[in-house]
Amino acid sequence: MKKIWGLSVAALALIGAASAEDIEIIHAGTLLAVPGEAPLTEQTIVVKGRQIVSVLPGYQGEDAVEAGAEDKVTLHDLSGYTVMPGFIDGHVHLTFEFNSQLRLEAVQLSDADAAIRGAKHAKSTLMAGFTTVRDVGAGSGDAIFALRDGIEKGWIDGPRIFASGATVSVTGGHGDGTQGYRDDIAHLMTSSAVCDGADECRHAVREQIRRGADHIKLTATGGVLSNTATGTEQQFTEEELDAIMSSAHAMGRKVTAHAHGKQGIESAIKAGVDSIEHGTYLDDRTIRLMKSNDVFLVPTALAGKTVSGWAAAPDSFLTPPQKAKALQVGPQMKDMVRRAHEGGVKIAFGTDSGVSAHGINAEEFALYVEAGMTPMDAIRSATVVGAANLGKSDMIGTIETGKRADIVAVSGDPLADIRELEDIDFVMKDGVVHKSQ
Repeated sequence: MKKIWGLSVAALALIGAASAEDIEIIHAGTLLAVPGEAPLTEQTIVVKGRQIVSVLPGYQGEDAVEAGAEDKVTLHDLSGYTVMPGFIDGHVHLTFEFNSQLRLEAVQLSDADAAIRGAKHAKSTLMAGFTTVRDVGAGSGDAIFALRDGIEKGWIDGPRIFASGATVSVTGGHGDGTQGYRDDIAHLMTSSAVCDGADECRHAVREQIRRGADHIKLTATGGVLSNTATGTEQQFTEEELDAIMSSAHAMGRKVTAHAHGKQGIESAIKAGVDSIEHGTYLDDRTIRLMKSNDVFLVPTALAGKTVSGWAAAPDSFLTPPQKAKALQVGPQMKDMVRRAHEGGVKIAFGTDSGVSAHGINAEEFALYVEAGMTPMDAIRSATVVGAANLGKSDMIGTIETGKRADIVAVSGDPLADIRELEDIDFVMKDGVVHKSQ
């Protein structure tokens, strides 16, 4: 057989076939290419592989994409739809979903079980239009890393995951999941991220990074659903907080802090945290501090609504400490969003899904609008601001040339009715269509 530059004709034919591309053309009736900017009408988005290669005015055909003879070109007619960047949820827990049996499941289910359950939740999340999530605490095992890597390799369907691994927390505090168990059982559940003292905290951070953490999550204050009556205020010392922040930042990782109480929020900000999760008791001073230190807020208003409902139920499955904290904290979270928004804090969308059910993430949008944000503000929180919170603005958050092809669409107008986002009609992630009408 004839050789050309050391390769057979057959080999060259295989190379040619392998280089053929899938090209997707999307006709967008209304396009929120960069949420916060004016909507565009009658636009064409061209996707090759994982990337957006162009956004063109008018409805363009195959002649606009320079397709080769072997390329496969597919047209998606979304001329009657509102098209947006894929949504980003900055606070999820994919490997579990809170229920009355969760404490029993913690000692019954393996890490492999958690990964399989996480795959189910990941698919629900993707189909709801969320193409990227930040997982902020998923036990002490490797389930979340396996799930993240399996999705990236294309083995299973789900959103792009940025994972923290285990949550850095103090002994007996929120994030130490051993409360209420016998000592011999609790010993089996000890997390590598529970730490006391600055040196242990440095080690806990470095250990999560060694395990594969994309970012670090710590519990700066007590929390609602930990089974302990330790309140919702600061739990780490300033020295411990400084050790966590400096260790993470030195190794190129952002840090986010679960924080309800005002003192705990402000101590985390002063120590150098990048974002605050929840932020229930922030006030005007806290808002000024967040703005001056360029700190994001991830409100998780849906979690507040969810725990309030559980606590108020006559047959509530919450333990007494959980119920007391839920009744106190939950009803305040929507008003917290209002105060933060009015104060000019950068709000990045986050639900705490795993507390609320996976797949209903978009219900958070309506809570933001009820708190005073415009529908465009709310969409921007889950796109442009969400990407900035993750440090991934060069990759996701808008529909622009060079960005990942994460695209969603609805048949209605979410700028007129934000609840349209609770029924997504079209989902593309990394150039692959996962849902289409």
